Amino acid sequence: MALILSFTKRNIVRFLCLLIFLPTQSLHAQVLVEAKPESVGISSERLKRVDNVLQEYIDKQEVAGAVALLVKNGKIVYHKGFGQDDVNAKTPLKQDAIFRIASQTKAITSTAVMILFEEGKFLLDDPISKYIPSFQNPKILSKFNRADSTYTTKPAKREITIRDLLTHTSGISYALIGSKEATAIYAKNDIPSGIGTPDYVLADVIKRLGKMPLVHEPGERFTYGLNSDVLGYLVEVVSGKSLSDFFKERIFEPLGMKDTYFYLPENKKNRLARLYTQDDNGKMIFAENRPDFNNDFPKENGKFYPGGAGLSSTAYDYAIFLQMLLNGGEYDGKRILSPAVVSLMIRNQIGDLNQGKNKFGLGFSIASAKEAARIPIPENTFEWGGIFGTTYWADPKNKIIGLLMTQKFPNSSWGEMQDKFKVLVYQSVME
Repeated sequence: MALILSFTKRNIVRFLCLLIFLPTQSLHAQVLVEAKPESVGISSERLKRVDNVLQEYIDKQEVAGAVALLVKNGKIVYHKGFGQDDVNAKTPLKQDAIFRIASQTKAITSTAVMILFEEGKFLLDDPISKYIPSFQNPKILSKFNRADSTYTTKPAKREITIRDLLTHTSGISYALIGSKEATAIYAKNDIPSGIGTPDYVLADVIKRLGKMPLVHEPGERFTYGLNSDVLGYLVEVVSGKSLSDFFKERIFEPLGMKDTYFYLPENKKNRLARLYTQDDNGKMIFAENRPDFNNDFPKENGKFYPGGAGLSSTAYDYAIFLQMLLNGGEYDGKRILSPAVVSLMIRNQIGDLNQGKNKFGLGFSIASAKEAARIPIPENTFEWGGIFGTTYWADPKNKIIGLLMTQKFPNSSWGEMQDKFKVLVYQSVME
């Protein structure tokens, strides 16, 4: 009898241990809630330095306004709007302002790709031509004539893979902001930058891009380019849905991201932040539309869904997306990706190659030891931003998310502003 009781007690203890320790992913799948900074080891007093520095940039008219958001351990401990949306009308920039997030779209496109990858739709080392035939038999740019944008090519050593596209090592460059050669060739062949051009058709653009020369052999260098736009079309081909619908059904709706769109619904258009630029003297002015770029593209009724730079969103919505990744692919009981696949995304995928001082994963930069020695963010923090003055990082070690959103391009002080924001966040972390 004593033996039976002892056995029963052991089983009860084991059962209780299983209840406590087995579902760790669910227990740690944090949902964003507001909390006091001190509840997660952050100093409220030291956080005030963020207010002071951001206000200085506004007072100097470096930016019209900014929204900053800080999360630690799933707790929103800082979320503020500063300055103005419209400097002429003196309207304040609110926390829920919607920003053109440009290249912050890339991480979401990568997530869509990885959803299909873990469903067995393809392998990362499959050639992209298997799904988009126009990329068969790629060519490398050999000689370029600046006078008329003609060129000669040589055959590539191998085909572009899906992994090459995710890591920006395919040899595809960017329109407008890429190399001079690529910019000229893309312009001549009507390939847009993937932003501010709502009247294009993604399938047509990507099929033309597939015939363009690469600026280097696939896999041999990091070159920031239209890779995520190609991946967006891959999602359309494999899923049979538009990229917009796939994002909505598989990412935005499950996560409760209610303010993230390619093209804003009518009732949200008034929340789109004004876009600024600077004149030749560095003075901040309203950005004007150009023939090749419509500043108000999020307000259009477009059908062009560029996976590299087309989305608009809020700081809060994007924080939800990043928290899902920090949670290992789950948020509020909704699983988007497996922990194993998230782990794959946020590790170095480019080997000995470099992206500036950093490495690169499957959709974002990965902070290197060099970067961690430059400013106080841990190695392996993943981060990126957008050309209009938005930036994010997610720190798996400390469970910290930082977002800083402005709307100005170009902005000569933007690099400094991003770095200072990171410094100010980490100097406030006490534990």
